[in-house]
Amino acid sequence: MKDDRDPSRFLDRRSFIQLTGTAVTTALLGCGSRGPEDAQKVLRWAEGRNEGVERALFRHTSIDRASRSAKLAGEAFPVYYVSKTLPVWDASVRGPWSLEVSGLVRRPLKLSLDDLLNLKQTRQRVNHYCVEGWTAVADWWGVRVSELARLADVSPDAKYVDFQSFDDGYHESWDIDSALHRQTLIAYAMDGRLLAPAHGAPARLHSPIKLGYKSTKFLTRVVFMPRRNGGYWSDQGYEWYAGT
Repeated sequence: MKDDRDPSRFLDRRSFIQLTGTAVTTALLGCGSRGPEDAQKVLRWAEGRNEGVERALFRHTSIDRASRSAKLAGEAFPVYYVSKTLPVWDASVRGPWSLEVSGLVRRPLKLSLDDLLNLKQTRQRVNHYCVEGWTAVADWWGVRVSELARLADVSPDAKYVDFQSFDDGYHESWDIDSALHRQTLIAYAMDGRLLAPAHGAPARLHSPIKLGYKSTKFLTRVVFMPRRNGGYWSDQGYEWYAGT
């Protein structure tokens, strides 16, 4: 995530976090680790310290901007899903698609795609950062999660948000500050067209402030919670916070 005041901040921050986590883990594993359980304890400790650094560096005033010279990835934008086949919402089987906003809210919402399209729209041309090291650029249209939070009247007790999908139960939880960042969208269009199934139709989460696996596709529910509940990849050892 780039800072308006310092164009190099993203690279410095990302490199610092990676190097800090690696250095701390390597040093501690090399000093008295007696086996796998010790290693896991150290890794959990290091991840916690790494998350603390990322949270400290997070700024709501920071935004990501794609380079003016960067080309839209278009059809080359990679496609990922965890189901055996590409998830496609079948209204004849499941009924009309809708997005539920629930949990610690005073006004639960159930929004159709048309409802989303009629809400205040945000458009942004930003980077998509993958944990595998590649970056792609796309134009996204959607509704800020912060706008849904306002409409649902989220409780102050909500500290985390879980984004759930129909892609074989895929979900990822976020801290509330990141979820309400102005570049965190419930996106329904990409590069001027409504989302195709390959990119998460009818709607998906997208934000340049987190690594790609945190942006849940094929979205069905946004749940505001008092505590975090992990996620598909973070439960398998990937970093939970996953800030860029």
